[in-house]
Amino acid sequence: QVQLVESGGGLVQPGGSLRLSCAASGRTFSPNAMAWFRQAPGKEREFVTVINWSGTSTDYAASVKGRFTISRDNAKKTVYLQMNSLKPEDTAVYYCAAGGKYSFSALAYDSWGQGTQVTVST
Repeated sequence: QVQLVESGGGLVQPGGSLRLSCAASGRTFSPNAMAWFRQAPGKEREFVTVINWSGTSTDYAASVKGRFTISRDNAKKTVYLQMNSLKPEDTAVYYCAAGGKYSFSALAYDSWGQGTQVTVST
């Protein structure tokens, strides 16, 4: 079982940037895919972005494409989410997930972090 811990959330003004990190621990760490999801108050959890094991394949939700970048460092067992040009609608709890299948669906991931709050507001 992989344990995931997110960090880097906080309060930022519209147009600002944040970098989230997700550190993994556990005896084995070889998920085929790692992803970020987010959940805003009163809304369902939604897909943000995914990256494969080698980092050669990534996908993004249309709402964040061109503004967010996912990357990973397997040696450090860490995945990152660089978020630029943040908007108030990006406000949510962001969750890191790891799984054996490259997917946009939360059902494909069996390890989840506890989440980190991102608030975009003046």
